[in-house]
Amino acid sequence: MEIKTRILIVEDDMIIAANISLQLSNLGYEVTGLVTRGEEAIIHAKSDKPDIILLDINLKGDLDGISAASKIQENHNIPIIYLTANSDEATFTRAKATHPYAFISKPFSNLDLRRTIALVVEQIKGSSEGVVDGFQNIQVLDDRIFVRHNGKMMKLLLDDISYIEADRNYSNLVTPNGSYLISTTLKVLETELKNHKFIRVHRSYMVNISKLDIVGEHHLEIKRKVIPLSKSFKQHLLKHLHTI
Repeated sequence: MEIKTRILIVEDDMIIAANISLQLSNLGYEVTGLVTRGEEAIIHAKSDKPDIILLDINLKGDLDGISAASKIQENHNIPIIYLTANSDEATFTRAKATHPYAFISKPFSNLDLRRTIALVVEQIKGSSEGVVDGFQNIQVLDDRIFVRHNGKMMKLLLDDISYIEADRNYSNLVTPNGSYLISTTLKVLETELKNHKFIRVHRSYMVNISKLDIVGEHHLEIKRKVIPLSKSFKQHLLKHLHTI
């Protein structure tokens, strides 16, 4: 039996939410819930772990859709599709920083919804094609990591990696001699590198703490590259800095 893609709908207009839910159910998707607030979306993402979140940008309450997405992405790698009636550049720039898989502009047709969801589902399948629990693309040894790059397994010394940046379901390993994009999530790398000098400092970044040049209140620097430092990861970083 084919496993259904599970979708959370976050929309504060319950008529729109119910209509979307009906359409998705008719298309064969599983709707894990209808929630109206960003705070509820965060709780639902943690407890139900949907495959996709369909998220209205203009939510009422303390958290709008973009803020809710940022909070969710601190702990979960769930593809986001934004619903928006806002076309201003500032809103788009904020939303783009959370790396959504797609935008659907309101008002939208049934065809818009169906095609967008289908394309995102294909992206998810494509990014995980050939992946067994996300580990086939890397092999970590004591002082080096072998990564699949351009069809080959390439050796990188761990000491040569300055930082790692998330790019949706991919990770970019940055060294002084170049960068290597691999189809492995930052969450997987965090687990694999937990006994090495790599620390998560932001939902989108891990750093090699031996490479840090500056530790600021809200940012780090490595070779003049400015890396954001999240409040939720700061104490963990400082604790490890005191041990080296």
